[in-house]
Amino acid sequence: MKFIAEVNIMPLKEILDPQGKAVTGSMKNLGLQEIHNVRVGKHITLELEAPNETVANQKVDEACRKLLANLIMESYEFELQPA
Repeated sequence: MKFIAEVNIMPLKEILDPQGKAVTGSMKNLGLQEIHNVRVGKHITLELEAPNETVANQKVDEACRKLLANLIMESYEFELQPA
């Protein structure tokens, strides 16, 4: 079966997010003072083949833990759907 995974990776809340801080400052410069505490992360879409949804979940989780996310500084979550 083919699956599509939508992965979101975000900096941990305890970690300073310099990119998010820069975006927050730019919002004020654009007259958007109502927007604050911006956090910037990554969104990754991937396709995979697996015999079933359980195996597909395991493979995506393994990819996140081993390559896509730096678990010291980032957290991740993903949604899996049949292609």
